[in-house]
Amino acid sequence: MRKRVFGSIFLTALVTLLLTASLLLIAVHSGLSHDMRGRLANECSYIAAAIQDDDWQELVRIGRVYADRITLIGEDGAVLYDNESDVSGMENHASRPEVAAAMEKGVGESSRLSDTLSQQTYYYALRLGDGMVLRVASTADSALGALSTASPWIVLIILLALLVAAVLASWLTHVFLEPIVSLDLHEPLKNDAYDELSPLLHRMDKQNRKIASQLNELKRRQAEFDDITARMDEGLVMFSAQGGILFANRAVCAIFPEDSATGGYMTLCRDPEYVRVVEEALGGESAHGRMEKDGRVYSLTASSVAEDGQGHAAVLFVVDITERDQAERQRQEFTANVSHELKTPLTSIMGFAEIMENGIVKPEDIAPFAGKIRTEARRLLTLIEDIIRLSQLDEGGDPTPFETVELAALCGTVRDRLQHKAAEHKIMLSVAGAPVTVSGQRRTLEQMVFNLADNAIAYNKPGGSVLLETGEEGGAPFVRVSDTGIGIAPADQQRVFERFYRVDKSHSKMTGGTGLGLSIVKHGAAMHHAQIEMQSALGEGTKITLRFPKTQAE
Repeated sequence: MRKRVFGSIFLTALVTLLLTASLLLIAVHSGLSHDMRGRLANECSYIAAAIQDDDWQELVRIGRVYADRITLIGEDGAVLYDNESDVSGMENHASRPEVAAAMEKGVGESSRLSDTLSQQTYYYALRLGDGMVLRVASTADSALGALSTASPWIVLIILLALLVAAVLASWLTHVFLEPIVSLDLHEPLKNDAYDELSPLLHRMDKQNRKIASQLNELKRRQAEFDDITARMDEGLVMFSAQGGILFANRAVCAIFPEDSATGGYMTLCRDPEYVRVVEEALGGESAHGRMEKDGRVYSLTASSVAEDGQGHAAVLFVVDITERDQAERQRQEFTANVSHELKTPLTSIMGFAEIMENGIVKPEDIAPFAGKIRTEARRLLTLIEDIIRLSQLDEGGDPTPFETVELAALCGTVRDRLQHKAAEHKIMLSVAGAPVTVSGQRRTLEQMVFNLADNAIAYNKPGGSVLLETGEEGGAPFVRVSDTGIGIAPADQQRVFERFYRVDKSHSKMTGGTGLGLSIVKHGAAMHHAQIEMQSALGEGTKITLRFPKTQAE
């Protein structure tokens, strides 16, 4: 803008200067021409008065001293006298404009430029009383000639004019633009500028307030968006139409810690399923996929977002479905195991009942067969009760309120209930430790300890022992069940608390277990916020500790 303003002012000044000089030159030239004609008219009148009565000698005398040209022309146009040229060689002047005008009107005048245009001759003719014409001529530099003569000075004047115009233009540009350049665009109304800028400044102030309001709203929404996405457990990634990563929340960085959440989509992950889902979304179609990474399972959902003629952007959700996948798998396994576990005793019951119904069994074998049916029915009932109890614990337990439970006494009750089974297996079952109390559901706690002790007896060696121990360690109450049984292999120790999982299936069938005992212990511990600790080695026995939080003992 500064260059344009400077150029405009400079050009205006230059054009004005040149136009003024031209008009002055024309005016001066016109004035000089007018003076020249007036002078010639007066001189012609004086000479005409001096040569009256055909005083040719006076005319000759005047012609010798007169600086301008004097010519006397007869009535026929022949030149009778000329003070500068030989009349014998001069042509007839009747056709000259000034002479013809003088012969007709009495007075005539004209001017003619020389062939080089550098000089201009002025003529004034006066008809005398005898019909002859007296003409006076004077030569002067023409306007072009005057310019040519004064050209050095004119060039110097033009250069000075250009310099002055440039200085003035620069100064005026600074003066004109300084109030505009120094405008405070953030607070337009505080500027002391031209009155003509007042509407513009008011409009700018209004726009600034509107922009500030919009920016605040955008910042607020951005803060809300950042806060929401930062708290999301799901990964969220936004891609441009060109596949560049526009945004990735904190969950994505946690899922792909070794990859970069900047640049193109390939820099984030190169899993084939991930690439397929993203590329389909960028192509304009929604896509779903499943990806496994570092032992975790993720669900991928990509949505396509159309941009105006710019292709399709994409939004990708990455959800960790490992627990859900495991729960679904466990549910399927649980359903299959329940079906199998229920089928086994029912098959036995149906088989024995069918034999008895067909009369195949001997009368003395009816009682043993009935006993086997009763045993299988009891096993079936126990299995159903365990399934119902486990379902209750899955749903948060029964509505029985918590109460203060003394663990040593509870272990004594469990010992009394299992004393007969321990004697049958030749196992010594005992209780030791100090009395300690916790807050919980007595029935659930008793079932947890019962299941641990029952397993310790069932998987023990003949002549072995089972110890139920209570007390406090570091202010936290505990119950510990130790046995001298067959032990659990390290590979199985992480799975023994799963439903229907058995380390030794053949042995489990012999003991009549349901495979749900330790699962009930696990869910009961979670309900009471207790921790389960296991120490076991093959052939050396197993030690399982239920450690309750300190607050439970208060």
